[in-house]
Amino acid sequence: MDTQSQVVDRLRAAFSADITKPEQFRRTQLTKLMSMVKENEELILNALHKDLAKPKFEAILSEVDIVINELHYAIDNLSSWLKPEYVSKNLATKLDDCFVQRQPLGVVLIIGPWNYPLQLLLIPLVAAIAAGNCVLIKPSEVSAAMDSLIAELIPKYLSQDCYAVVHGGAEETKALLQNRFDHIFYTGSQSVARSIMQAASVHLTPVTLELGGKCPCIIYGKIDITAAARRIAWAKFFNAGQSCVAPDYVLCSPENRDALLPELRKVLENFYGKDPQSCPDFSRIVSPKHWTRLMELLGRSSGKVVVGGESSQEDKYIAPTVLVDVAEDDALMQEEIFGPILPILTIESLEKGIELINRKEKPLALYAFSDESSVVDTVLQNTSSGGFCSNDGIIHMSLPSLPFGGVGASGWGSYHGRWGFEAFSHRRAVMLRGWALERLNGLRYPPYSEDKLSWLRWTASPKSRCTLM
Repeated sequence: MDTQSQVVDRLRAAFSADITKPEQFRRTQLTKLMSMVKENEELILNALHKDLAKPKFEAILSEVDIVINELHYAIDNLSSWLKPEYVSKNLATKLDDCFVQRQPLGVVLIIGPWNYPLQLLLIPLVAAIAAGNCVLIKPSEVSAAMDSLIAELIPKYLSQDCYAVVHGGAEETKALLQNRFDHIFYTGSQSVARSIMQAASVHLTPVTLELGGKCPCIIYGKIDITAAARRIAWAKFFNAGQSCVAPDYVLCSPENRDALLPELRKVLENFYGKDPQSCPDFSRIVSPKHWTRLMELLGRSSGKVVVGGESSQEDKYIAPTVLVDVAEDDALMQEEIFGPILPILTIESLEKGIELINRKEKPLALYAFSDESSVVDTVLQNTSSGGFCSNDGIIHMSLPSLPFGGVGASGWGSYHGRWGFEAFSHRRAVMLRGWALERLNGLRYPPYSEDKLSWLRWTASPKSRCTLM
């Protein structure tokens, strides 16, 4: 078996040979990747169920179809993405060809997470292939079944000279990062992201960091509380809350809280029955370690459990849980929850809710629920987040024409669709000149004079367009 450095060297040799650069090669690899997902759907579903007890319905929506849709989008738009982007010119460059050329970066590393182990590994891979890179893929060892399946399938479908998979935990990843890459794309926690940035800085390697944080859900003013309860519960407890864009906490007035709680109880019983543990539509926590962290977090909270709270360590199960009387300094408010626990905080006014949100790190997503457009607009204009969605949750990330990414502590850079292609491309400024207008070019040559400077400034300055009335 090749060492990590030998794998990187093999990929770099393939990139240097220009294997990945032709459009047809990229298109072929994207088509093969689609075949991989479609032809192995049952194996994928089995792996996801083994790792997370992920129900088929959720797995199809959030792992299989979202990747297939991304592939279709990339294949359909690849030719237009590769075309030169011509730019405006001034008088001095009027006869030149001036455009932006997208070039592949080289050998890139994609490190995937465990919570959506197919989607969050393959969607960046789609972008990297479309951009013409060679790619080293590192799945999460926590989702062990999907890790093994990815390692088995990728070499069967994609060029082994240009794409490779490596295994391992923290120590193996640390060793892997000692190699030089042309870009590192990481999805995961903020603590690991800091280590990746330190390793990348040695080689001045650019990074894309898809992290997370505490995504707020603010409810204010008039609202369809029944519909809101359904959408919040679905977004929060999808994949047992193990989503980086899941609503992390709810902010609302005491009146809206009192109206929301009975609706949440009804909705959760409709979704998962009286005994969610026996419901096949509810996922499990990924590992005993993650289960213990969540239970300790819940145990340290001073909030009052009003829905759920049941758990089973052996089954890695935590019931959909809702708490009230949660303070801003509560244990549940100090870190991203990343599980099926939803604290509800009350606010005196919309302004106070916005102030609370802005006191925390900028989140990956922010949700505003209200029938009043003025409320939604006030939240939109006075906060900052990676993404924003009104009257729903998670859905915004399913649209490939929107960028998906964080801001500040929730991430650097974005991807999906064209945005992913750009993340893995270098935008090269190109000016193609001939020998015309040499007399005009002579203005820049010594000996200098005030007349030359005046004329040169005029030719290079922006000109207002003339319009006939």
